[in-house]
Amino acid sequence: MQHIPFFVDQHALFLDFDGTLVNIAPEPNAVEQPAGMPQLLLHLQGLLGGAMAIVTGRHITDIDQLLSPTVLPVAGEHGAQRRSHDGLWHLTDLTCSTAQHAFMLRAASLLAEQYDALWLEPKDAGFALHYRSAPALAQLCWEHLAPLMERIPDWSLISGKYGLEMRPRAVDKGTAVASFMQEDAFAGRVPVFIGDDAADEDGFNAAQEAGGYGIKVGDGPSAAQYRWAHPAAVHAWLQHIAEHAPVYNTRPPPSMAHAH
Repeated sequence: MQHIPFFVDQHALFLDFDGTLVNIAPEPNAVEQPAGMPQLLLHLQGLLGGAMAIVTGRHITDIDQLLSPTVLPVAGEHGAQRRSHDGLWHLTDLTCSTAQHAFMLRAASLLAEQYDALWLEPKDAGFALHYRSAPALAQLCWEHLAPLMERIPDWSLISGKYGLEMRPRAVDKGTAVASFMQEDAFAGRVPVFIGDDAADEDGFNAAQEAGGYGIKVGDGPSAAQYRWAHPAAVHAWLQHIAEHAPVYNTRPPPSMAHAH
């Protein structure tokens, strides 16, 4: 196992979900988790004194369903929604972008209707157009949607693993990390961000600018300081920490509220 410095009393841990904690599945709702992962994550959160969060493109409620009964701090939809360590929800105000969102969602929907292999995932803050079962459609999707983005400069189109993500420019995984680091459970710690695709580069950069580091999962160019080949390596590393790290804080994290 690659040696990566990590101390439960010094670091804060930020984890992407798809492609990082679990392998990417043909459809987002078909992912398979390693046995015991929800319990492992809850144990790690306790070891870290609460300084651990999931930072994902999924909605927060999707993560809750997948990790049930474990409930963690989560930044969803690339940070457009965030549940802090104390259980409070923080939502980005997107009311001024409703028409822009609807315009692009309609364009993506028309494309998805033409190809059975495409799967459109509407989100509160944008959408994801998945081509997981037909990677050959990647270029077609980009060429169809990218020119339309010139009309709406407040939004970004990002090419990730097997899909395109549209999101507001005002939010990304780096801003989510920065927001978490202002909370008591995270403040004064060194951030570590683990992710697998282009949307995670903002998280890597935020962690490394704050004196921490990023870990890239899989191939492709990245600003991350470290790299692992696949999610199984992430899970093995987390398990190693859980089994060998000293318990400096045995108090359970505060209960997490679901109320918005």
